[in-house]
Amino acid sequence: MTTVASSGPSARGIVTLLPAATEIVTALGGIDDLVGISHECDYPEAVRGLPRVTATPIDPSLPGARIDIEVRRLQMEGRPVIGIDAALLRQLAPDLVVTQGLCEVCAMADGEVHRLAALLDPAPRVVSLSATSIEGIWRDISTIGEALGRSKEAEHLVRRLRGRLDRLRQRARSDRSAARAVCIEWLDPLYLAGHWVPELVAAAGAVDVGAEAGSHSTRHSWEAVAALEPDLILIMLCGFGVERARQELAALSHPLGQAFLRSAPVWIVDANAYTSRPGPRIVEGAERIGAALDGLELPGLARWTPEGECQ
Repeated sequence: MTTVASSGPSARGIVTLLPAATEIVTALGGIDDLVGISHECDYPEAVRGLPRVTATPIDPSLPGARIDIEVRRLQMEGRPVIGIDAALLRQLAPDLVVTQGLCEVCAMADGEVHRLAALLDPAPRVVSLSATSIEGIWRDISTIGEALGRSKEAEHLVRRLRGRLDRLRQRARSDRSAARAVCIEWLDPLYLAGHWVPELVAAAGAVDVGAEAGSHSTRHSWEAVAALEPDLILIMLCGFGVERARQELAALSHPLGQAFLRSAPVWIVDANAYTSRPGPRIVEGAERIGAALDGLELPGLARWTPEGECQ
């Protein structure tokens, strides 16, 4: 095992307000300095006992369509989808808070975090992540590494992740022709994944025909998605694992949606672990997309067929 010397004093008292930040901090060796995490943080296992600084009024067990309705209702009422426990934050007295400015459904609103942090004495440093691409994720890792005094560790981690993606690309170029893929991020209403997902698909050796790299996830009609005529359908429902995605697929009642899911092979990716979070495990997401192209099941990747049909 390679040991990398720390590049400076490590931050003490870190609060992470989104799962990707927690994963980055722990990957850089900062787990012992974590004092608080978000209600969604679940990896690695060792962080699960830490205080939860955020919460949401939305029941995550609701069907996806109901979750979407509740999110929109809260937004129309001017209420936060995710709230922060200001008293707990004050008690934890962090000197670093890591948040994000990409999606208010996934984490605290960036402006609110800065406002609350400014009320603490002393005020912690706030680092806001905003990656919409793979290169952006590498920059975020470097930013957190600098804030933790672990720039060398961050450089080493990014180099290893780049190397794994490069090897996947090289194998894909030599082993297969580019398939047309569609990546579904939400079923009801229908959203196609954007941001870094098209790059993961490209690294695996396919072409994402539903989105461009760096673009926002966008709402589509089933008619428009069917017209894309993909060779492969990837179900990567934001925040959901494989079994929860199976439930959402089984509950889909839209006739055009049901027809579309019979038009090409369908594979479910554990998006909660491998594609939704802009952190180190996106590389494992790309590797799972590659496995789907090869017809190989892995942990966090499963072939799906409509009920009553055989593979």
